[in-house]
Amino acid sequence: MELETLNRVRPVLYIVVPCYNEEEVLPETAKRLREKIRGLISAGEVDGNSRVLFVNDGSRDRTWEMIETLSRADRLFGGVKLSRNRGHQNALLAGLMTAKGLCDCAISMDADLQDDIGAVDGMLREYKNGSDIVYGVRSSRETDTFFKRFTAEGFYKLLRAMGVEVVFNHADYRLMSRRALAGLASYREVNLFLRGIVPQIGYKSSTVAYARAERFTGESKYPLKKMLALAWDGITSFSVKPVGLLLAFGILLTAGAAASGIICLVVHLATGALTGVSAVLVSIWLACGLILSGLGLVGEYIGKIYGEVKDRPRYIVEAVTLDPGKKEAEEENGDGIHAG
Repeated sequence: MELETLNRVRPVLYIVVPCYNEEEVLPETAKRLREKIRGLISAGEVDGNSRVLFVNDGSRDRTWEMIETLSRADRLFGGVKLSRNRGHQNALLAGLMTAKGLCDCAISMDADLQDDIGAVDGMLREYKNGSDIVYGVRSSRETDTFFKRFTAEGFYKLLRAMGVEVVFNHADYRLMSRRALAGLASYREVNLFLRGIVPQIGYKSSTVAYARAERFTGESKYPLKKMLALAWDGITSFSVKPVGLLLAFGILLTAGAAASGIICLVVHLATGALTGVSAVLVSIWLACGLILSGLGLVGEYIGKIYGEVKDRPRYIVEAVTLDPGKKEAEEENGDGIHAG
């Protein structure tokens, strides 16, 4: 049975790299990953059928053309082309699902060379010691600006406070075994937040610390706006605490309004004067604001439910250029268009 025959001695390793408009950095990324894979193969650490799999997420530049050129020149490289831009999480999932039946383990990393390629050795060591999931965790944030450090650490603390299980200071640099990938494939939600999904798979896990470098070249594909959107997806996809907080605010507001009404009634009966008009008006506006905010929050959850029940594909693969090096793998993967 596939899940019972994991090769932990000399595994077939796939390194999955999502790419969006990465023509500036791709040549250097390919060069460094080629050196790493070839070194691991020469040392007998991984099987000769190990590959680097680039995933083109609807890039508008020459990224896919460059991936095709790399694939033709060296069978070490493969490429997956999505039919349109579907976002980092969907592109990463598409690559992992393409590699799922072809490898013993897969490592996901970004194309910008900020993830330390040297940490691959530590991940493989943990995998060979029995871990099915190995998280790459930043050892420090000393190179970040205060704002970046504050917002990033706040991101993880907020997710944890909302009940989302995440690994602190871990992004999407991780190793997953074949059976962990099979577990990931069983999660069918459209609103993807892999940092929250992967810990739910279970199986033995461990961490490897690494120092994150500056982006080699080009612009970051994850500015603050996208990070906030990712955090919101993580909270609303894995936690109902915001709805509970809304209920608590509603109860508190109702209790406050009732107390204010009683006080106004007592003052009116005692003095014949009606006071606190300004406070009442403020309370009314506050109540209206909370009601509208609550409706918006509930609407977010309903919108996500709407997106899930339509069951649209998370991505559509337009083309795959890959020499898996195994006849059975070729039969399984083929070159056909598939959706996930």
